[in-house]
Amino acid sequence: MSLPIAAALFLAAPLSTTAERSGWTRTGRYEEVVSLCSRFERAFPGRVRCERFGVTPEGRPMLALLSHSGGPLEPGELRRRKVPVVMVQGGIHAGEMDGKDAGLWVLRELLEGRASKGVLSKVALLLVPVFNADGHERFGKNQRPNQNGPEETGWRVTAGNLNLNRDYAKAEAPEMAAMLRLFGRYDPILHVDLHVTDGARFRHEVAVMLEPSQVGAERLRPLGRALGEAVLRRLGDAGHFPVPFYPSFEKDDDPSSGFAYGVPPPRFAEGYRMLKNRFGMLVEAHSWKDYATRVKAMREVMLASLEAAAADGGKWLAAAEEADRADLRCGGVELPLGYENTTKSRELEFLGYAYRVEPSEVSGKRWIRYDESKPEVWRVPYYFELSPKLIAKAPRGGYLVPAAHAGWLGEKLRLHGFSFEVLGRELTLEVEAFRATEASFRPQPYEGRQALSVKGDWSKERRAVPKGSLYVPVAQRGAALLVHLLEPQAPDSFLQWGFFNAHFEAKEYMEDYVAEDVARKMLEDPKVKAAFEERLKEPAFANSPEERLRFFYRRHPSFDERMNLYPVYRVDERPR
Repeated sequence: MSLPIAAALFLAAPLSTTAERSGWTRTGRYEEVVSLCSRFERAFPGRVRCERFGVTPEGRPMLALLSHSGGPLEPGELRRRKVPVVMVQGGIHAGEMDGKDAGLWVLRELLEGRASKGVLSKVALLLVPVFNADGHERFGKNQRPNQNGPEETGWRVTAGNLNLNRDYAKAEAPEMAAMLRLFGRYDPILHVDLHVTDGARFRHEVAVMLEPSQVGAERLRPLGRALGEAVLRRLGDAGHFPVPFYPSFEKDDDPSSGFAYGVPPPRFAEGYRMLKNRFGMLVEAHSWKDYATRVKAMREVMLASLEAAAADGGKWLAAAEEADRADLRCGGVELPLGYENTTKSRELEFLGYAYRVEPSEVSGKRWIRYDESKPEVWRVPYYFELSPKLIAKAPRGGYLVPAAHAGWLGEKLRLHGFSFEVLGRELTLEVEAFRATEASFRPQPYEGRQALSVKGDWSKERRAVPKGSLYVPVAQRGAALLVHLLEPQAPDSFLQWGFFNAHFEAKEYMEDYVAEDVARKMLEDPKVKAAFEERLKEPAFANSPEERLRFFYRRHPSFDERMNLYPVYRVDERPR
């Protein structure tokens, strides 16, 4: 066969997937994504671009398909013409392949005019079929035993064993760095993150969570609620049973405990995009439904989202710009760092199955057993109201990052789209410094890091700030995310993720026999003696030889005054 004929046959081949051709029983390998990316670009010149936006640690290309029929396929042109960019992300957990196969299916239907005709003239679709490409190729059967198909899938985490959907804030995986740069280039107004949830057996097929709608930028909330309602309505009209909350019981294996509406921190995509004043949508198909049903639900979510963007994308972009401008005035403003549910609830009718709980002769635990032959309606509490769990006041000026941490932290800030200045000389300034009164390390590592939580407060101090330190103004777009990253008590701050652990470890010490001599000399001072005797009234202190000697060590010139000092400061104005 001649080369031109072979090429023609190749281009004429249908742009279908293994999933479609197998009747939704199997999913293709990553080479199929690589092939289709190129073939879509060739089949629809000027309307699709296959973009390589990174390379995985194992050398696989990270691919995105950008599709738009209303003009040039360039980020700058899309921004200039105010074209809403909707980003759809599949395969962040590479055992959950619904998003990949639904995305490629929908893209072909859109380009061929079989679905949502004309929508791509008003909207740009940025499709990442598989975020976690290395995990995708750790391919095998029954790797998710609580998931009904496809026959073989990839693995949940990366080759580095990191869960990418815990990495948006700390940005540790090379794949995440590439994704954040892609965000920076295209700035999608809506990010749709497609997953498959684990959990109990019930009849609802898909959950759709979206922020800002209840929290986040006030200008975006009503638009977010309208978008969420449109997606849920589309799913219902197509015969699906969606819910607008993550369907995880308040108490494990106890359906009677009900459900709660939650807002994720920025380690997750939905929480991350919300803090950047953009819409983040988390979609969770239910793992016990068959693969065809799940993929079709994903298709409806994508089409509903794109049609909403075509109709209201201009309003979304205008509201986002207003929210960005408001961030420039956020100095001194109180910002929530997390939410919790109040006790307020309403009764929810949830489509479940009959179940019973009985003792297990295998584990010795109580075991819940569902009977799918007996559908039931569970009437359970739904905790819908949120309250801020932790609030921080943004600095009036910004943050100072001493030179010792300027390199790695500066790179993280760049990835997140934040700007900063490098100080050209050493300064001595009045700053706010945070000193921990308690510092607790997590006993077990989490995502490969030893997490740290602290208690303490900010107070005024005069400190030397070396040349090469960073000044990070808070008045910039995404200020809420910046505060989340740099406030020490925020759940996804760099401190909580363990990047500053060395500053909360004792590096110097005083032997007990030396401390005994030092203590006796110090007790000659009446003020020290009075303070010591006052502390002895506390049983915990009086009964701890270590704390009694530490009382004197902390007052000695050899004690490290930087111990438990968070090496990031706050200032009211730009250093001069």
